[in-house]
Amino acid sequence: MNKLFKALNDMTRREILILLKNGDLSAGEIAKKFNISKPSISHHLDILKEAELVTSEKQGQFVVYSINTTIIEDLLQWVMTLKMKKNEN
Repeated sequence: MNKLFKALNDMTRREILILLKNGDLSAGEIAKKFNISKPSISHHLDILKEAELVTSEKQGQFVVYSINTTIIEDLLQWVMTLKMKKNEN
């Protein structure tokens, strides 16, 4: 869970997730949306992958990234358990 919160703690990574919610993108397509270096984008994507927020698939010479909604659903369920416990007290 720590990796998940670390990944979500950065605005650039949250913006990448917003881009990916509209569809899969290659690393180059993602990088074009930001005014930072491609190695920096790659680092952000690695952190998102470690947190299982995105998946990647090699397609020819490109790596295409997709959002992993399963981990987001797990996070939302966990947050809801906190809310429920608070209301029970």
